[in-house]
Amino acid sequence: MQQRREELRIRVEQLERDEVAQRRRARAHQQGMHWALLVKAIDDPSLAAVINTYSAEVPLEKLRQYFYANAWYVNLFHLQQAGLLDQEQLVGHLRDLFQSEVFVEYWRATRHNRATLPHSSDEAQLGDLAEHLLEELEEADTDVWWVVGDPPPS
Repeated sequence: MQQRREELRIRVEQLERDEVAQRRRARAHQQGMHWALLVKAIDDPSLAAVINTYSAEVPLEKLRQYFYANAWYVNLFHLQQAGLLDQEQLVGHLRDLFQSEVFVEYWRATRHNRATLPHSSDEAQLGDLAEHLLEELEEADTDVWWVVGDPPPS
């Protein structure tokens, strides 16, 4: 009986590892699909119109920049989710992105999108972190932007 329990425990652990691996593969596939779809929208204005949730007044060039900013942001999200960036590194990358006026414009233009996320979701938590950092950067009384904002405890 004890040997059977041990075999079942080992089997359950293997199934759990398989599930984690499957989720990682699915996430990697999704990230690839996201990029492929964005590239199509960046390259073809008629396709860009399909996912333009910003405003009818956003010129095509700006829209393409927003899509590219989105790709960078989603890339950071996936790097964090994969465990390849810790909180401090994530905040550092966000600081860098927020030095771009275009990225800040994109960020402001997509606030309504982030507001629809479930507050407890990983995406919403990253958005809250980034929003707080942007506020700190805007309020900072220093030109030393790379030290503004402390990452939350891990």
